[in-house]
Amino acid sequence: MDEKMIEITFGIIGFAGDAKGLAFEAIDEAKKGNIDIARKKLEESKAVMVKAHKFQTELIQKEASGEKTNMSVMLVHSQDHLMTSMTFQQLAGEFVDLYERLDTK
Repeated sequence: MDEKMIEITFGIIGFAGDAKGLAFEAIDEAKKGNIDIARKKLEESKAVMVKAHKFQTELIQKEASGEKTNMSVMLVHSQDHLMTSMTFQQLAGEFVDLYERLDTK
């Protein structure tokens, strides 16, 4: 795996992990009744996820232009990490909404 591919792979893993961590923090803040802070954490999570997604987009654009990507376990892991982080982020938003509804009752 060349240096550029390592940079892309670890960029996806790192940013996706950070985004997932912020989504966890959002749920934790919502549990405490800090809905505004929770929503801010979700927004931060989304901003970080954009950075991870940019690395993935770079791979897609290269492939679309005819440049083949050699698959590796690390690259597969980065894609898995990205997708699970995106899913968790969406679910975190649902949890924040739910905690907000519970707080208003």
